[in-house]
Amino acid sequence: MSETATAAQTMNFQAEVKQLLHLMIHSLYSNRDIFLRELVSNASDACDKLRFESIADPALLESDSDLKIRVAFDKVARTITITDNGIGMSRDEAISHLGTIARSGTKEFFSSLTGDQKKDANLIGQFGVGFYSAFIVADTVTVTTRRAGLPTSDGVRWSCSMTGDSAGEYTVEQIEREARGTEIVLHLREDQDELLSGFKLRHIIREYSDHILQPVVMKKEEWKEGEQITTDEDETVNQANALWTRSKSDITDEQYEEFYKHVSHDFQPPLAWSHARVEGRHEYTQLLYIPARAPFDMWDRKTKHGLKLYVRRVFIMDDADKLLPGYLRFVRGVVDSADLPLNVSREILQEGRDIDTIRSGCTKKILSVLEDLADNEDPLQKEKFTTFWKAFGNVFKEGVGEDTANRERVAKLLRFASTHLDTDEQSVSLADYLSRMKDGQSKIYYVTAESFKAAKNSPHLEVFRKKGIEVLLMHEHIDEWVVGNMTEFEGRPMVSVAKGGLDLGAMEDEAEKQARERDEGEFKPLVERLQATLAEQVKEVRITHRLTDSPACLVSDEFEIGGNLARILKSAGRDAPASKPTLEINPQHPVVQRLRNEDAHFDDWAAVLFDQALLAEGGALEDPATFVRRMNQLMLAMSGERTSA
Repeated sequence: MSETATAAQTMNFQAEVKQLLHLMIHSLYSNRDIFLRELVSNASDACDKLRFESIADPALLESDSDLKIRVAFDKVARTITITDNGIGMSRDEAISHLGTIARSGTKEFFSSLTGDQKKDANLIGQFGVGFYSAFIVADTVTVTTRRAGLPTSDGVRWSCSMTGDSAGEYTVEQIEREARGTEIVLHLREDQDELLSGFKLRHIIREYSDHILQPVVMKKEEWKEGEQITTDEDETVNQANALWTRSKSDITDEQYEEFYKHVSHDFQPPLAWSHARVEGRHEYTQLLYIPARAPFDMWDRKTKHGLKLYVRRVFIMDDADKLLPGYLRFVRGVVDSADLPLNVSREILQEGRDIDTIRSGCTKKILSVLEDLADNEDPLQKEKFTTFWKAFGNVFKEGVGEDTANRERVAKLLRFASTHLDTDEQSVSLADYLSRMKDGQSKIYYVTAESFKAAKNSPHLEVFRKKGIEVLLMHEHIDEWVVGNMTEFEGRPMVSVAKGGLDLGAMEDEAEKQARERDEGEFKPLVERLQATLAEQVKEVRITHRLTDSPACLVSDEFEIGGNLARILKSAGRDAPASKPTLEINPQHPVVQRLRNEDAHFDDWAAVLFDQALLAEGGALEDPATFVRRMNQLMLAMSGERTSA
């Protein structure tokens, strides 16, 4: 290969890269083997990208379609070299990819560091900074590259040394380079001679990169006359075939787990996986994984989440988000289709019937895996579902509104907190709730709030706690979406305890009905006075028996949005439909009974009663200063009453 250089340009690293290099050199040295895993993985990605781009432009292959990755070492020069004939880089791409970290994950990467070297080392690939792991073992790294399709005069040499006065700088120069692709030369640190061994490098490759689709080759070594010599013959070190094309019986759990780490850049094993070949009208193979933890960017709407898509083992795209619905965006894995065209585009993915079939099949397979975990009697499998729910429960709940075809299956997998355990652990399924319903109970009751404590202590629960009726405690923002899209479960209506009039049906005895009718008559004058005083704040004032300890509460009409949803919409910058709540008062509470005979401060008491009910349901006061002033005046007035008495 001929390389002729022009003048080199010296550039400074981005501040985040300097911080990252310092971490590599000083903190992750005990987990050095990851450097080869990351560099081979990057080389594999480069080959995949070339294979895909060459579908539209075969000239990019430059009469060299045999894509491979080469690893070599030189004991005399103390170097390790990783070479690929993939897509390569232009000068601008080399500066962008190697000198800066453009992605938003930089901050999250550093905030995720734990101080545990093994865990921190494994975070590198997940956050897209794997190249810099080369500096764990090398004090100087030289990259020579040429992007496929560019002339040989547009080769690039990128070099960085972390010793001497130039530490923290890198040079970039244009060179003449015949070979397409990228070559990375690592000049090892003084204490890394153990890596200058064919046996050691092969061991690392087989441990971490056995599943790489491209062959990883090294020069074959032989024993001759008592010493090991390197021959000119190439030897493929890894299995170099698509794991998903092999029979399940030929794949060990360890191999499945290593492949997951490759496709997900996650260092933890997955919770579960499904590997199946689908035949019939549409043929495809799916290897789908459920991770054990959420990626740092799961809630980033700008980030695409999806499966790796192959067509007849040819890599097509990294994040085919149309192969699964949005509420399953945490799933990782591979789909290899035998039917899609090699030039498939994102537009085709959006409209094709073949894609709809694959999407439906993958969705049903993931739901089946989750059902197996949830219904399994093995405590270890049940614990896996608990882990899944803690990591992805809020995302999965989106499926209630998004996936109407599978809504019933999704609903059965939902988990909530409830008054049964009175903890914030979301472990109660709707089937569990139905099994504990009281005699005569025909509805599933729930309350929504901004926090678990607000839900647990909601005054709307008081009569339900008194009667031992279980109520689901929904305290996540997504729960409003759930109940808005799921009005019943297995024929039982879902009813908010904070909406409409209280109707316990057969669970309310005759004495309670008579007491309510009596109180409505006795307190009618008070109700009318409160209605007149609070006309601007409430739609109606009425007597209720849903309260046992609180003097009042606010409720919404059955078909209006509740106070919690209105606050969520407001916090998101959206206007909620204008509506007034209903104020329900507890006729047995001393504050309400006092109001029957109050004249001097009636308006203040009425306003405080409303404000307290608003605060109890998680609302915010429009005028906190006036509320405080009223409270002070009323306390002083009550103090004067006791003194005069």
